[in-house]
Amino acid sequence: MGSYRVCCCFTRRFKVTEADPPLDIKQAFNHYTNGAIHMTADQLLTFINEYQHGNGGTVTKLDAERIVEQVLHKRHPITSLINRKLLTLEDFHHYLFNFELNPPIGSQVYQDMTLPLSHYFIYTGHNSYLTGNQLSSPCSEVPIIKALKRGVRVIELDLWPNSSKDNVHVLHGRTLTTPVELVRCLKSIKEHAFTASDYPVVITLEDHLTPDLQAKVAQMVTDTFGEMLYRPESGELKELPSPESLKGRILISTKPPKEYLEAEEDKHTKSQRVRDSFDDDDWGEESSRAIPYKDKNNKYESDESDHDNEDSEHHIKKSDLCPAYKSLIAIHAGKPKGGLGEALKVEKDKVRRLSLAEQALEKAVESHQQQIIRFTQQNILRIYPKGTRFTSSNYKPLIGWLHGAQMIAFNMQGYGRSLWLMHGMFRANGGCGYVQKPDFLMRSGTNNEVFDPKATLPVKQTLKVTVYMGDGWHLDFKKTHFDAYSPPDFYTRVGISGAPADEIMRKTKAIEDSWTPVWNEDFTFELTLPEIALLRIEVHEYDMSEKDDFAGQTCLPVSELRPGIRAVPLCDRKGNPYTAARLLM
Repeated sequence: MGSYRVCCCFTRRFKVTEADPPLDIKQAFNHYTNGAIHMTADQLLTFINEYQHGNGGTVTKLDAERIVEQVLHKRHPITSLINRKLLTLEDFHHYLFNFELNPPIGSQVYQDMTLPLSHYFIYTGHNSYLTGNQLSSPCSEVPIIKALKRGVRVIELDLWPNSSKDNVHVLHGRTLTTPVELVRCLKSIKEHAFTASDYPVVITLEDHLTPDLQAKVAQMVTDTFGEMLYRPESGELKELPSPESLKGRILISTKPPKEYLEAEEDKHTKSQRVRDSFDDDDWGEESSRAIPYKDKNNKYESDESDHDNEDSEHHIKKSDLCPAYKSLIAIHAGKPKGGLGEALKVEKDKVRRLSLAEQALEKAVESHQQQIIRFTQQNILRIYPKGTRFTSSNYKPLIGWLHGAQMIAFNMQGYGRSLWLMHGMFRANGGCGYVQKPDFLMRSGTNNEVFDPKATLPVKQTLKVTVYMGDGWHLDFKKTHFDAYSPPDFYTRVGISGAPADEIMRKTKAIEDSWTPVWNEDFTFELTLPEIALLRIEVHEYDMSEKDDFAGQTCLPVSELRPGIRAVPLCDRKGNPYTAARLLM
């Protein structure tokens, strides 16, 4: 029972009640029990294999018996001791509304992990050491640890000399960010690299070091990782290895050492030419497409920290190269001379990584769309946020994924809708951080033609979604969190992110004054590219006088959705799961 004081004169009282099972659940229970009042483990097994399509795998009688025992133990801890092995309708409803027993997607790695790395989308961080904004937040190993625990597989470190030029710091150069020692970051990576996933971790280095400090980095990396470090036997890879062959290994990806520029050209002093066209930190605003900066003189943009431009003639001091540092590099990065067409050339017996800023990608797909997709079939393409995202906001990842880019580098502290999509994509394949790219991105025709993201495609799959009800908010929030005078008025937004033709958002009606809202609303989504589509789910609390309150969100890969009635756990703005808030869908 909850009490809400109104006008200091009287009190409104509301009881948090358990809603009745939806009609679909009642009918399923009646059908599989043949009209009886209890369901046996055998009948539950039949329901799971038929109605729930086997939960995406093989479900045995022993599995069904375990489910019955778990449900009874939780709902009837005393009576379960007297060996009752039957479920009532309410027990059956409880099972279906339990996201641990009845999740919407699987939790196992099931994709083929023996293909080259270029065949996978890879969970990638940007400036992984920053705790907040890009200009003044402290640098630390803590966000690196958080990212690895979430399953991120690519960690970016910017390396700079310390003030006395005898050691190496990690920081965002030419800003007010406070540094962290490189060795602390390396040790944290070693300790936490494989807590969430056994598959390889790639460390991308942006180094601004003299050869003597590069040698020091080589020694640190070797001493820290030892046998975990993957070094190509032949020096430079002819083909990318597979995630399966690299389990438990650390890879370094950076540009090979070149001539050191004693006085690097400070590109950060350029006037701000691009305005952030959106800030998706605010959940209430839909993130719109970024407006690319049009610069006819800018052929293409490579690594944002790429101050060691090969074409620079200013203040060059030639030094001996550092072979120990070069020997660390598993995946070579770099910026070939010439324009974008040259950079996207696919070379025989040679693989590499190319980086493009988000706005450079948007510009590139206008003129080099086919080349980009061909390049990503064999090589690695990394996309990173434009430099004006000072608040560590992010961009829409779909344009990169639709063109085969494996590494969509995100600010993992830049909470908002774009990061929710990133979380959603990498819930796939057991959350291991590697998701196999759809076949359409890896195919080539007889004339070497590849997928055209701009082509008009027929509907390939129809997704039907029912939003039955929600529960659990009263356990995760204070009773006055949403409204000081009454229970919340929840509504759910549900839709698709994916191919442009598939993107849509719909919403249910708001249910007034209820902690356990019942909507029973159906939605249908026609999908042209279901392989890359994400189901977006958000819950908000309607507020007539102010902005609607946030009440939970999640994103799920459509290709992994388990058919049937499922419990969908909700997360907070940062992507952390709530204890109890969930939807029945």
